[in-house]
Amino acid sequence: METTMDTIGFEDFLKVELRVGRIVGAEVFAQARKPAYVLRVDFGEAIGVRKSSAQVTALYTPDELVGRLVVAVVNFPPKQIGPLMSECLVTGFHDANGDVALCVPDREVPLGTRLL
Repeated sequence: METTMDTIGFEDFLKVELRVGRIVGAEVFAQARKPAYVLRVDFGEAIGVRKSSAQVTALYTPDELVGRLVVAVVNFPPKQIGPLMSECLVTGFHDANGDVALCVPDREVPLGTRLL
């Protein structure tokens, strides 16, 4: 199956701040319309801890999430999601069932490191 994609310049890619962070807190987002967790992600001293909503409940429990490294966009403006002000976008991929699997580095890297 062939898909058509928009082409962007390298300068456009550089505008997106994709950084690695460690999940330091995960709890059920009871007020969410679709099943989700509220994640607190530590991006290191320069960026700090940010909150995000993540619809990853099909593949992860809160206990499994705490301590994991994730890749997130940290330079979107904050977004109100119900009662939560989301401060970053944790990235992932849909699996064959449509569930979201997190995008993660396969080795330990310093918190706040930028994706190249």
